[in-house]
Amino acid sequence: MTEQPFDEATSPQGEAPAGGVEAEAPAAEVVPGPVAELEAKVAELTNDLQRKQAEFINYKRRVEDDRPRAVETGKQKVLTELLTVLDDLRRAEEHGELTGGFKAVADQLRTTLGKFDLVSFGEVGEPFDPNLHEAVFHAGEDPNVEVQSIAQVMRTGYRVGDRVLRPAVVGVVDPGVAAGATEQPTTADE
Repeated sequence: MTEQPFDEATSPQGEAPAGGVEAEAPAAEVVPGPVAELEAKVAELTNDLQRKQAEFINYKRRVEDDRPRAVETGKQKVLTELLTVLDDLRRAEEHGELTGGFKAVADQLRTTLGKFDLVSFGEVGEPFDPNLHEAVFHAGEDPNVEVQSIAQVMRTGYRVGDRVLRPAVVGVVDPGVAAGATEQPTTADE
């Protein structure tokens, strides 16, 4: 048997294909099924990645927005806890026990708390404001006041900025009729 040289137009048995010359097949044969599946998987994973990236950006933005509120809340909690110390200092001062070095420490504490925007309110003679004051008793009428006012302060109120940390506990007095005034004006004709 003689060997025949390899010819692409012939089959391995040496016969020509039925129908003439066979068209050349591409070098890398592409199977559409697996490629389409891989492209769909890549698109799905890309969408998942974009969604996770957007969630992370939103989370980061929320954390940045919440940070100042968290700091403010923490500051207010500490200041609220120190209000009882300020009450004790006020009582000691009222009884003349706040002197010497202890007075210097108390003054420094008040100055430091003032740097954190802690403001006290609720002084005798101030107009009564139910948003700031908690009235626990009514002291009657006073002809020297023009509007409902604070007659006595049982506990000082405090706020930070616009937020009330603790309302002032007070007694109120209503405006009364002046001592020399009459209720009905009289006319000269009467």
